[in-house]
Formats: sequence, C-alpha cells, structure tokens
Amino acid sequence: MKQIFILLPLLALALVGCNPTPKNNATQQPNQSTQPLNNEVIDAIMARRSIRQYHATPVSRDTVMQIMTCGINAANGQNKQSWEVRIIDNPEKMQLIQDLMVAGNPTLQPDMVRGCMHGAPVMTFIARDLGYDFSAYDCGLLAGNMMLAAQSLGVGTICLGSPVRFINDAQNSAEILSILGFSEGYELCLCVGMGYANEAPAAKPRDINKVQFVD
Repeated sequence: MKQIFILLPLLALALVGCNPTPKNNATQQPNQSTQPLNNEVIDAIMARRSIRQYHATPVSRDTVMQIMTCGINAANGQNKQSWEVRIIDNPEKMQLIQDLMVAGNPTLQPDMVRGCMHGAPVMTFIARDLGYDFSAYDCGLLAGNMMLAAQSLGVGTICLGSPVRFINDAQNSAEILSILGFSEGYELCLCVGMGYANEAPAAKPRDINKVQFVD
C-alpha cells in the first residue's frame, strides 16, 4: 500500500505528460526556472491537496461519474482494467459500514476507526484483481486520475489506506465486504474520499533531489 501512495504523484505526472517538449531544437536545455507554466493540467497537479475536512454538501452523481470516467481512462497494463470500484454516497450506508468497522475492530478506539474517512461525503472503495500481478499499480493509476479530475472540478479528495486495513482485518470483514459486493478474486486495496473542501491546507515540501537523471 505504501508503495502505491509513494508512486501516485510520479505516476500522475507521467500520465498527463507534464514534461513539455522544447519548441526550438533538440539540444535546448530544460527550463530550470521556477516560473509557473500556463497549463491547466499542471495547475491542477500543483494545486491538489489531501483534504481532511469537508462540507456536508453532497457531490452530485453526475460529477462523481465524470470523475470516474477519467479514472477508468488511466493507463493500465494490457488494458486489463484490473480494478473494481464501489461508491458509497448514502449517509446511512456510510454509517452502517463505519459501525461494522468499529464492531469488527474491538481493540481499536472507535473514534479512530470512524474518523479514518475524515467525513468525506463520497467514499470510493477500489479493489485489485488478485489474478494479475500489476493490478495494484493499475489501481494506483486509476486513483491518481480520479483525484486530478476531481481537483479540476473543484472537488477535494484524499487517498486512504486506513479504511482498507480496518475492513480487511476486521473480525466481520466478510460482512462488510458483502455490502460492497466485489467480484470473486478481487481484494480491497485502496480508498479515495471525495467532497467539497472545508479547509485549504498549504503544500508540504517535496524533495526534488530524489529525482535524478542517469547519464
């Protein structure tokens, strides 16, 4: 799971092709300046933040489906589309799942379990195909596209692993997963919460020195 979260920003950048092609000649040096580029995709990438506080305002299903259409158009191995997604936007159903998660993890603090979704009014549960080695990467690419599309539509997002742990490790895991209804051979591996942001967190520092050319 950690690997997916680490790879997501780099995979998203590769996906949208954010390395501009030089306009003049092949020997032109890359632009080392920090001047902003006039590019809506890059703007969305650089503006996106993980949102942990949301307004109660629901996100329309039309908007969610626009986001999901972008999600399923992510790059994926051999076009296997080795994911399944289940979307919960019904508050009562969300409450039921949270209650079951609390009941299934009796050794954990209930507030910690309930709070792992950060009050996002829409929660997408993404499952990987256990029969395909690279399915987890495909799911990460799917989630990356979803979050960038949501940003472009004014919808905040957060990529989550805790609900996956609390569901898959729960004593009543089968009961919770039966509500989500994934096909046989699929395993929950990633969640993305969505909603209208009730906060504007600042960007956290990124270490560009971890990116190096090999000459």
